[in-house]
Amino acid sequence: MTLIAAQDFVSNFTTIDWWIVGIYLLFTVAVGLYANRYIKNMADYIVAGRSLKSNIAIATMLGSEIGLVTVMYASQKGFTAGFAAFHIGLVAGITCFIVGVTGFIVVPLRRSGVMTIPEFYGRRFGKGVRVYGALILAVAGILNMGVYLKAAGLFITSLTGMSDPNAVNIVMTVLIVLVMLYTILGGMVSVVITDYLQFVVLSFGMIVVCILAVMNLGWVPIVDAVKTIHNEAGFDPFNQDGFGISYVFWMIFTFGLVSCAIWPTAVMRVCAAKDTAVVKSLYRWSSIGFMTRFIIPQFLGICALAWMWQQGGADSRFFEADGSIVGNADETMRAMPIFLGQILPAGLIGLVAAGMLAAFMSTHDSYLLCWAAIIVEDIIAPLKRGELSTKTRLILARSFIFFTGIFLLVWSIFYPMQQDMLDYLAVSGAIYFTGAFAVLLFGLYWKKASRIGAYAALSAGMLALLGLTPIREALHLTNENLGMDINEAQIGLGVTVLSLALMIFGSLLFPDRTIESDTGSDIEASA
Repeated sequence: MTLIAAQDFVSNFTTIDWWIVGIYLLFTVAVGLYANRYIKNMADYIVAGRSLKSNIAIATMLGSEIGLVTVMYASQKGFTAGFAAFHIGLVAGITCFIVGVTGFIVVPLRRSGVMTIPEFYGRRFGKGVRVYGALILAVAGILNMGVYLKAAGLFITSLTGMSDPNAVNIVMTVLIVLVMLYTILGGMVSVVITDYLQFVVLSFGMIVVCILAVMNLGWVPIVDAVKTIHNEAGFDPFNQDGFGISYVFWMIFTFGLVSCAIWPTAVMRVCAAKDTAVVKSLYRWSSIGFMTRFIIPQFLGICALAWMWQQGGADSRFFEADGSIVGNADETMRAMPIFLGQILPAGLIGLVAAGMLAAFMSTHDSYLLCWAAIIVEDIIAPLKRGELSTKTRLILARSFIFFTGIFLLVWSIFYPMQQDMLDYLAVSGAIYFTGAFAVLLFGLYWKKASRIGAYAALSAGMLALLGLTPIREALHLTNENLGMDINEAQIGLGVTVLSLALMIFGSLLFPDRTIESDTGSDIEASA
């Protein structure tokens, strides 16, 4: 069968669509300029003065979590795994709802009055743990964010039909400049405003796109395509030819518990909430969004799979000669936006692009703000003798946003993606959250948790790097060398268990008598 070339897919994107996108981008920059007038101190800049009420808190949580990156990696998973990928959204929604009902982890954190998770480390275990934990969090978080720009670049170029080899890099550069501009100026205030607008635009847009996709393809051909390409593994997440049981449990932990209760950008919404009642309401209602943010893009990825199969079948751009999906991660990420560029009419495709860019902006501003705040408040400030002035803190936070943005651009250009983006994000994030889960869990609920236990648990998270495909291959941790296949899910679960064990045994063997808090006062610890 004839290979389908990139230029054979002619997008419906027109001049009117570029106008729609351009006007929206200018509007978001204007929001950053306007929001700057409300920034008086670091609390305003990082957590919007802790003033978020239920409705706006829910919208900004969902607005940040339903990002372009989420749409891209979730659609890629739908494309490469079929309907079985829906289990990720189901466990995310159920877990978020349970957290909302019980208040597990998030309510005690809000009661503590901290602005960041490492600040809690400092109050509970002392300044050293705070700085060490913040350093790991910043490294893991920035590394985790390192492929976001590539996802955005691939989306825009694929949706609009750009064929220039340098187009992806140019788009990434423009986007990161815009994001840095209004995040540096507006802080959390601009994040909240743009998240709310993006939540409204994207929610309706995604529903309309799904309806059009089904109308274009028909339900039966979609199901038949998944059955033909993925067989039973495309419907059963426990099938060993697909995800398997260890992967399902890994998703329950990572995109279930961690994404809503441990990941810093979600916790920032907790810290910005008015009170604990708002926190619980936030999680109960956000559970719907945590579920649909995966399932809707995954369904679009499945629709793209069916459409590409209809267009080319085996031995075409997205499929090998035996009918299996190509192993190029960048290429499978392109499938969904190329599909949208074919079925959406002019005008509507511009609105979708604007909504997706809004999603990209809201995710990036939240993350840039989060990492900059942690570096300033939890690494530099505790190590600096004497108090940092508000002006100095704001200058430092804005400077780190700038330098982080430069790193993200370089990393996105040069890092070779050799696994689905969702799996990369889970592995890189695990450097932080496997240890953080143990420290938060026992720090909040076990009086005997000690400083040495916290250090040990946090250190164990570095082993999660073994889940990255390039590192596994460099260390020869492959099926050919070991005689068995060890995947990123098994490594992640193993590191989580190790972190919990080290926290327990480290605390029992090396109990604290007293620890010095960040304020300099001694805190009595249980022996």
